[in-house]
Amino acid sequence: MRGKGITGFVLALSVLAAASATAGCGARSGQPERAVLILATTTSVLDTGLLDFWIPMFEAVQPYAVKVIAGGSGQAMEMGRAGECDVMLVHSPEEEERMVREGHAVNRRRVMHNAYVVVGPAEDPAGIRGASTAAQALKRIASAGAGFVSRGDGSGTHAKELSLWERAGVSPSGPWYMESGRGMGDTLRIASQARAYTLTDRGTFLKLEKELDLAVLFQEDELLYNFYHVMEVNPEKWPDVNRVGARAFSDFVTGRKAQEFLLRFGVEECGEPLFFPDAL
Repeated sequence: MRGKGITGFVLALSVLAAASATAGCGARSGQPERAVLILATTTSVLDTGLLDFWIPMFEAVQPYAVKVIAGGSGQAMEMGRAGECDVMLVHSPEEEERMVREGHAVNRRRVMHNAYVVVGPAEDPAGIRGASTAAQALKRIASAGAGFVSRGDGSGTHAKELSLWERAGVSPSGPWYMESGRGMGDTLRIASQARAYTLTDRGTFLKLEKELDLAVLFQEDELLYNFYHVMEVNPEKWPDVNRVGARAFSDFVTGRKAQEFLLRFGVEECGEPLFFPDAL
């Protein structure tokens, strides 16, 4: 039996995906039943709106109704370890590699990338604009005691932030350091309201920029590249997973149609792509 619990997650079904699932439950006579495919993914993929396009594109050619469960990458991978999802789209490379080594996931493939950036109040009270590295930027924030909002949720973004603090030689604590325990969109909104800094993927920031009182203050560091991979839950550990659907989704997000869509996704609204394809 596959796992049942999904405590601590945000259940996020797009309107079109939900409509497909409803159709599969027999709401419309004559419609074939659609098998459910459970995708565990990150809030950054959800908050940018990418799945609002990708899910209908996938469902149009596959007999599956996709249920999207969005949280941090760590939470998504815990679902995979427990057999509570079929496929994962995440961005925490070290944890992904560990999951494959341990036999919990198979067929890990790179899908896309963007980059992390440090954002904060435009007046930049900690003076991070002139920093030479991301670690130096964070060290300046800590030295100034300027507000910083961490996701604090075990996500890929949180893991990246912690690695940067370690490089900076800083153990962040005190009233200036806050943990939201929330996804990327909510964390950005909290940082905006608090006039604080935070680390974010560039795609989510660009999508929400118009509603935030934040500016990109640091972005030039190769350590800030942000890679997303798709992985299937190992059916040898969890025989009840939708192994055929998981492989179909993995093939779709690394396929030409989905990859070429990334080249134009976000350009009209934000002036640049929110993600860059890695499987073309």
